[in-house]
Amino acid sequence: MYYRGRRMIRLIILLLFWRMDRMDELPKHPGPIGVFDSGYGGLTILDNIRKVLPQYDYLYLGDNARAPYGSRSFEVVYQFTRQAVRYLFEQGCHLVILACNTASAKALRSIQQKDLPQWDPNRRVLGIIRPTVEGVGEVTRSGCVGLLGTEGTVQSESYPLEIKKVFPHIEVFSEACPMWVPLVENREYDKPGADYFVQQHLNRLLSRSSRIDTVILGCTHYPLLGNKIRRYLPQQIQIMPQGEWVARSLQDYLRRHPEIAARCTQGGRCQFLTTESERKFSEMASIFLRTKIESIKHITID
Repeated sequence: MYYRGRRMIRLIILLLFWRMDRMDELPKHPGPIGVFDSGYGGLTILDNIRKVLPQYDYLYLGDNARAPYGSRSFEVVYQFTRQAVRYLFEQGCHLVILACNTASAKALRSIQQKDLPQWDPNRRVLGIIRPTVEGVGEVTRSGCVGLLGTEGTVQSESYPLEIKKVFPHIEVFSEACPMWVPLVENREYDKPGADYFVQQHLNRLLSRSSRIDTVILGCTHYPLLGNKIRRYLPQQIQIMPQGEWVARSLQDYLRRHPEIAARCTQGGRCQFLTTESERKFSEMASIFLRTKIESIKHITID
C-alpha cells in the first residue's frame, strides 16, 4: 500500500505539471512574426521575407550556442526547437517560421501535431522545406532535380520524400557539401579557395544525371555562394535559393489566412535574440545581411 500510494502521488504530480504546461497563458495581444534558426543561415530567409513583407514586425531567434543541429538526433532537435518556439510564443509571436532545414525536417511535424493543440491551437508554426518543394514543380521541365545540402539534410531525405508526395514523377539527386557552411562562416565564400569545393560538388551532382535542369540550394548558407555556384553550373540549369520561395509562400499564406495576419503587428521593426554573445552574433549577422544590425539581446532558453 505504501509503494502504491507513492506511485499515485507521483502520477498526480506529473498530471499537474502536464496541466500547467497546457494551461500556462500565452500573450493574447498581436505580436511580431517569429523567425527561428539554430544558427545564422536563417538570416537569409529573414532578409527575403522582409523584402517581400517589409510592413510586419519580426523577432529573430538564433540558438547559436547549441548550433549546429544537423548532427543531433531527431529527439534532441525536437526538444531544442520546441523550447525556441515556446519562447517566441511567450514573447507574443502568433506565427513562427522555422528558418532551418534541420528543424523543419526533424521537429516541425511533432510541434504542429503534439504541442500546438496544447499550447494554443490558434498559433502557427511553418517550415521552409514545403514552400521550396512546392516551387520545384513550377521550375523543372525535365523532372530531374538536384539538391545541394548539408550532410544532415541529405541524410534525412526530407526533400526527396516531400517532393515525391507532391510530384511523384520528379526524380531527386542529392549531394552533401560539408565544406560549404564553414566557407561561409569563415568569410571565404567569395575567395578563390572556395572555387575548388564548389566545382567539386557540382561536378559530382551533375555526373549523376545529364537531365538535371533545376538545383535546390537546400541550406540557408548557400545563397552566399550563389555567384560561384552560377559560374560552375550550365546556364540552362535553374537555381532555387530557399529564401525567395519561402517569402513568396508566406505572403500567400497571410493573404489566405487574414485571421493570422491580424495577429501579426505591422511597424516595420526587427529585433534579434541569440543564445550566444551579442558581439559574435553581430559580427556573423553582418556576413548574411551585409549590414550592421542593432537591437540584439542575449537570452537563455531551456
